[in-house]
Amino acid sequence: MSDVAEIHAILDLDSEVAVTATVAVAAPAAPAVELFGSFMLGADEFALPASCIREVVNFPDKMSALPLSPPFLEGVFTLRGTVIPVVNLGRVFRPDAPPAERSHKIAILDFQQVLVGILFHDTGEILRVRAEQRSSLSYQHGAVQGVIAGTILLDDGERLVQVLNPAALAQIENVPHVLALKAASRKLDQRQFHAAAQRRQCVSFRVGDSSFAFDMAAIQEIINVPELHTSILNSQLCMGRINFRGSPVAVVDFAVLLGGDTARAAKTATAGADGARVPLPSQRIVVARIDDATVGFLVDSVDNIVHFYPDEVMPIPLLSKARAGMFGGCISRPELGDIIFLDHRGIFSNTEIIEMRNGHANLYPDEAKAVEKAQQRDKRKALRQVYITFALENTFAVEIKQVREIIDFSSAVTSTPGMPPFMRGMLNLRQQMISVVDLRRLYGMAELDNLARAKILIVERGEERYGLLVDAVENIMTIDDSKRFAAPKMMRNNSGPADLRNEMDEVIDIDAEGDKAHQTLCVFECERLLQKLALAMPGATAAAA
Repeated sequence: MSDVAEIHAILDLDSEVAVTATVAVAAPAAPAVELFGSFMLGADEFALPASCIREVVNFPDKMSALPLSPPFLEGVFTLRGTVIPVVNLGRVFRPDAPPAERSHKIAILDFQQVLVGILFHDTGEILRVRAEQRSSLSYQHGAVQGVIAGTILLDDGERLVQVLNPAALAQIENVPHVLALKAASRKLDQRQFHAAAQRRQCVSFRVGDSSFAFDMAAIQEIINVPELHTSILNSQLCMGRINFRGSPVAVVDFAVLLGGDTARAAKTATAGADGARVPLPSQRIVVARIDDATVGFLVDSVDNIVHFYPDEVMPIPLLSKARAGMFGGCISRPELGDIIFLDHRGIFSNTEIIEMRNGHANLYPDEAKAVEKAQQRDKRKALRQVYITFALENTFAVEIKQVREIIDFSSAVTSTPGMPPFMRGMLNLRQQMISVVDLRRLYGMAELDNLARAKILIVERGEERYGLLVDAVENIMTIDDSKRFAAPKMMRNNSGPADLRNEMDEVIDIDAEGDKAHQTLCVFECERLLQKLALAMPGATAAAA
C-alpha cells in the first residue's frame, strides 16, 4: 500500500471510530490523535499534517527554472495538467544548500486549492501522534510565521520530529488569479471551448536551460544579431542599440532581465580581439512591440512556433512578486516540454524598459525623426506580410500564415511500409497523425548529416496535416508587399528538374541592414506543394482531383 493510500485508509478508520464513539455515549473519550507524514532531509526528520498531503511523487524528468524566483524555489513542473512550484526545503534553511538530485522525492501539498511541491531526500512513515507527544512554537503577534510549527517527541523522547507549517512554506502570491483561471477553464469542456475560442500562436525561444514564448502578436521581427552601437544608457541590462528600419531600438539581454540562475546558466557571447562581444551563431534578437514601444531582446536561440488555445495556458503559482506581471502561464507539450508563456505587456510596463525606450528616443532625436517619417511612409505603403525563412541547402521564405506550427525533428517519426521514398514516416502529434515529408528526398538532395537543428513545419490542407522536414528555421521578418516580385523565368528554367525553385513563381527582395548582405529569397507556396503531395500519395489521386 502506498503512503497516500495508507493515509486515506487510516483516515477512513478514524471516521469509523468517531461514529462508534458517538453511539457509545458512556464510553470514555479517547485521546485525540493526529496523523502526520514524515520525511527525511539528510539526518533530520520532518513531518507534515496528513490532511494537506495530496500525494508523494518521484523527481520529474523535466524541471523548469522559474526566473526571478527566490533561491529556495527549485523550479516548476507539470503534473496531470497543473503547474506545480517545487520548494527545496534544504535551501529554505540554508540558501547555499545543494540542488535537487533525481533520487529525491516531492510531497504535493494542497494549499488553498493550489498545489505546491516540497522537496525531500526520502519519505519516512505515517505517524499517529497523541496530543501529549506534540509541542507547538508560538510567534509574537504580527511576526512572520516560521516554517517550523512545532515538534513531535517519539520513542520516549529519543526521536525528535520537526513539524512544518504548510502556510509558511507555500506563500503563494497569486492564489486568486490561479483559482480564477482554473474556474474559467472548467466552464466548458475542452471540445466546446476550442470550438468557441480562437487558436493563437506563439514563438518559443531559449535562454539558458529554460524555454519561453511570446505571443505572435507581440513580435515584429526576429533577426540575426547585427552590430550593436554603444549608448549612454548601456548597462548590465541594456547591451546597446541597433538601427532597426531607421529607428533606435534598445537591445535587452534577456538573460539579465530574467535574473537568478537562468541568467547565470545562459550562454554568453564570445569576446572579439578588441574586447567587443561577438554573438554566438544561434543567438537572435526578438524585436517585440506593443503600442508605440519597440525593444529588442537578445536570446540564445529561437526554437519553434507553437499553436495553442487560451485554456491550454496553465497558471503558474508564484512564490515571488518580482516582475510577476510578466508570467502569463505555462504551455506543456510532450514533444516540446514546458514553455513559460510571457506576457509582453507585463515586460513593457517595467520601469527600466520604459526609461530605456524613452531615453533612446530623446538621446537620438535625428533617428527618432527618421522613425516618424518611416511610420508615415508605412501608412502610405501597401500591406506587409510576415515570413519565416528556412534553410534547405539555400534559404527560402514562406508566409507565416501558411504554417500551423513548427516543431523540432523527432525520432518518434515511424516509418510506414508502402509509402513513396520522400515520405519520412508518420508522427503522432497530440493524437493527430502527421505525414512527415522529407523535402530533401522529394527534390533529390543529399541526406542531411546532422539533424540537430532540423525542424518540421506543420501545414494543413483541409483535414489533412503534413510535416515538412527542413534543415533549420532561421528568422521571422516583416516585408512590404511592394518587395515581392515575379521570379525571373531564367532562374526557373536553368535550374535542374528536381530543383525546389522550379515550383516558385515569386521572390522577395530584402534590403541590406548593418552587416547583412542584400538578399533575394524564393517564396515557398505550401498549397502548391500539398497539391503535388496529394497526387503522389498512394490511393489519394481521386481525392486530390
